[in-house]
Amino acid sequence: MNEIMAIWADWIKPSAGLPTVQWSLLLAVAAAAGHLLQRHAGLPKVVGYSLVGTIAGLAGFSGAVWPLQGVALFLLELGVSVVLFEAGGRIALRWFRHNPMVLLQSLAESVLTALFVFYVLRWMDVRAPVAEAVALIAMAASPAVLSRVMMDTQATGPVTERAMVLSTLSTFYALTLVSARAGTMHRPHTDVVATLYPVAVVLGISIVVGAVLALVLRMALRAMSPTSENTTILLVTLIAAGTALAAHFGGSAPLAALLGGVLLKQLNPRPWAWTRQLGSAVSLLTMLMFVLVSVVAAKADWNPAVAGLVLAIVAARGVAKVGGVLLANWGSGTSWRQAVWMGCAMSPMSSVALLLVSQFVASSLTLGPRIASIALPAILLMEVLGAIIATFAIYRAGESSKPWAPRRGAGAEPGEARG
Repeated sequence: MNEIMAIWADWIKPSAGLPTVQWSLLLAVAAAAGHLLQRHAGLPKVVGYSLVGTIAGLAGFSGAVWPLQGVALFLLELGVSVVLFEAGGRIALRWFRHNPMVLLQSLAESVLTALFVFYVLRWMDVRAPVAEAVALIAMAASPAVLSRVMMDTQATGPVTERAMVLSTLSTFYALTLVSARAGTMHRPHTDVVATLYPVAVVLGISIVVGAVLALVLRMALRAMSPTSENTTILLVTLIAAGTALAAHFGGSAPLAALLGGVLLKQLNPRPWAWTRQLGSAVSLLTMLMFVLVSVVAAKADWNPAVAGLVLAIVAARGVAKVGGVLLANWGSGTSWRQAVWMGCAMSPMSSVALLLVSQFVASSLTLGPRIASIALPAILLMEVLGAIIATFAIYRAGESSKPWAPRRGAGAEPGEARG
């Protein structure tokens, strides 16, 4: 692919640059592949996006440089921030007062995931700092993948809604802990204060940025219609501004967006109408996010030793997710069968995990590459396999309103018909 690009560069000189042409064609292929895969196999479109990105990455696609930086890193952070803002808007804090077992389920599955992955990697002779970093990354499920699966399967019900909340909470824990840990990997921790101080800084700054975002949007909603396109544009541009500023001041951009969504939900508890107005622009951004993740992850060094570690991580993580949800299921309002499918629906890893790996790589020149060599293949595998498992779990839970494989010759998909 590099040779082909070199030939193109000699006679194609587009005004926006050759990488723009490359990405445009790649996204066009990904869009077609996602549509065809869903239409004829019943799989979520994200599987098609990821497979196209994987093939491009393995073929040597040069449009994404690792470690991520500049425009590519900003677009990934923006895509994650938009998804997490919407995911945060699904969480009503007063719900936890009426059903605290949901919060306990979240803590149990996240803690068990970190412990299981850490001790499995240590048992396989991985260095403690590397095992700790990968364990923290493994905590995060993928609200982005799960939301796309829910959209493509038209799923509603207690399993999908609670799986989305638990995925969002696990992402909250991972973003906070990794953002704090990445800056202190080479510092000896002598007491509890030295350990908790970075967490408090990241969380505090992110809360401030998220609160400002929520308050500005709340004031805007007093004067603007929630269904207006201008309101949607204001939402996306404010999230973009927060994404650019949060990390600069020592916080986490995705974490600030997530907290902003949670806070705005408390200030404006009515159902959000602007999510229907986000339209194709945000769909393109999220598709770019999935393709970028798979392109970057596919460039990791694959060898038998890493394959064994990846399979061990996937197995330990899957057992911990399901086991943690089951452990605190008593009194949560769901059956044991629903709890199993809920844990399975939290299988995907994707863009959030890639951002966490990028933080470790940027903070440590020695440990970062080793962390990435283990985490990137796991992310690639669980972006594809996790989406399939989540789809299977939703169908087994009986919460999809459409058949697994649509009939050939049927009309436009419901999501497409709405425009």
